[in-house]
Amino acid sequence: VQLQASGGGLVQIGGSLRLSCAYSGRAFRSYHMGWFRQAPGKEREFVAAITWAGSSTYYRDSVKGRSTISKDNAKNSMYLQMNSLKPEDTAVYFCAAALNWEKIVKTSGADYWGQGTLVTVSS
Repeated sequence: VQLQASGGGLVQIGGSLRLSCAYSGRAFRSYHMGWFRQAPGKEREFVAAITWAGSSTYYRDSVKGRSTISKDNAKNSMYLQMNSLKPEDTAVYFCAAALNWEKIVKTSGADYWGQGTLVTVSS
């Protein structure tokens, strides 16, 4: 049971990045999944979530309209496309999975966590 995030990097203000989260094990296909981030000196915060079948999504207000979360169970992968990036998007981004939807979107919790990938937005 493993989650592996990738795709972070240095990007200019207004640029785009696509984060990927590869998950091992067919069991994850039944998990709701999400992205979280933690900026230096700040607590981890929820970014976006998607239901296990990909039928519903949920975003924090500050990324709504600029980001798209998606899930491809056939490829055992989840993605976060981020556009119009701002300096305040700079953080380590983590992917996570949970059986309970509310655990992700209301408590910023998860059953499993991947390692983080660093996103730096700079001029």
